[in-house]
Amino acid sequence: MSLALNKRDCIVASSLVLFAERGFDATTIPMIATSAGVGAGTIYRYFENKEVLGNTIFQEYVELFTETVNKDFPYQQSIREQFHHLFQSMILFTKEQSQALYFIKTHSSAHFLNEESHASFKGLLNIFKCFFDSGKEKKEIKNLPSTALIAILYGAFLELQRLVRIGELKPDAAMLKDVEESMWDAVRLYG
Repeated sequence: MSLALNKRDCIVASSLVLFAERGFDATTIPMIATSAGVGAGTIYRYFENKEVLGNTIFQEYVELFTETVNKDFPYQQSIREQFHHLFQSMILFTKEQSQALYFIKTHSSAHFLNEESHASFKGLLNIFKCFFDSGKEKKEIKNLPSTALIAILYGAFLELQRLVRIGELKPDAAMLKDVEESMWDAVRLYG
């Protein structure tokens, strides 16, 4: 049983890296098989086709990202403390799953995603939407559409992660603290 689980895990891990680096469309089943150290037929024992594999990976990692953000969410604390939690959760997920974050970023509106994948991504974004809606209601967040606020936070974070990924930035604790403060300044309501 563990051998079967290990093969599946190898397939998922290899697919994630290849999809993140090459893109879904440019990655073939034989490439995944070679990277995972299995035969192409083994992949089809676990996944009906490449689209099912892509959706499975997308859903698993979006769920993991969602769990990371939701874990110990400080609902009873200030909006600023909640923002800090969101930022730190994104940092934690990136440290543990940098390939996954990049894959999610580059494939969140991909043609192969099914309804369940779109729903899981919408669920992740809904956490951010609820946070921003609550902050606007409390007059602590700028009165912009929540989708625009998500783009400011999530988009800026994804670009930061891209720069780290390609080696243009080497973040340390002080820089991350300043980045968090800058992102907070971008969405908070002054006054």
